[in-house]
Amino acid sequence: MRAAYREQLDNFSHDLIIMSTTVHKLMALASQALIKASLQPAEEAVSLRDELDEVRSRCEDRAVSLLALENPMAKDLRQVISSIYIVEDFYRMGRLSQHIATSARRRHPEPVVPADIMGYFEEYARLVLDMSAGLKDILITRDPELALRLTEDDDAVDDINQHLMRMLTQREWKGTVRQAVETSQLSRYYERFADHCAAAAGRIIYLATGLDPDRYMRKRDQEQREAELEARMAELERQFHN
Repeated sequence: MRAAYREQLDNFSHDLIIMSTTVHKLMALASQALIKASLQPAEEAVSLRDELDEVRSRCEDRAVSLLALENPMAKDLRQVISSIYIVEDFYRMGRLSQHIATSARRRHPEPVVPADIMGYFEEYARLVLDMSAGLKDILITRDPELALRLTEDDDAVDDINQHLMRMLTQREWKGTVRQAVETSQLSRYYERFADHCAAAAGRIIYLATGLDPDRYMRKRDQEQREAELEARMAELERQFHN
C-alpha cells in the first residue's frame, strides 16, 4: 500500500512540474503578444486555457485520492497540502497570463500601452519569466535557499509597479485615459503573477523543511551564528594549545 501511495505522490509532483511548464509558456506567449503587438502568441496563450484547467483538475483529483487512500504520514501530508496550495498559485499565474494575452488580442494591431513605457513591461517579462523558470527548478531540487532568492525578484517587480502607479497618478500623463486604465491593469497582472510565484516558493520551503519562510530564515541565521561562534572557539583552543 505504501508503494502505491508513494507512486501517487510522485505522479502528483510530476503534474506540478507540468503545470509549472505550462504557466511559464503562457507568460512567455502573453508577454510576446503584449510587447510585439502580435496576434498569434496571444491566440496561442488563450487557447491553452483548457490545458491549464485539465492539469488543475487532475491535481485536485490526485489530492483527494491521496488524502482518502490511508492515514498519511506527517511528511506526506505536508507534501499533499503544500501541493494543493501550489496548484492554486500556478492556476492564478496562468489566468493572469491569459488576461495579458487577451488585452493584447483585443487591441491588435495597436499596442496596448504607449511605446515610451514599453521598456517597463519588457523588464516585467524578463523578471517574471526568470521567476517562473526558477520555480520549476525549485520544484525539482526543493532547495529552500533557491526559493528565498525569488523574493528578491518579487521586490523588483513591486518596485516597477509602484513606479508606474506614480507615473499614472502623480505626473502629467501623456497617453489616453484608456491607455492609463489598461496600463494599470497590466502592471497589476504582472505584479500579482510575481506574488503568486513567491508564494509558491514559500510553500516549497515549507514542503522541504516544515517551516514557513520567516521561521526558516530565523533558524538558518541562528545556525549560522552558532557555527561562526564554534569556529571562533575552535581557533582560540588551537591557539591555546600552541
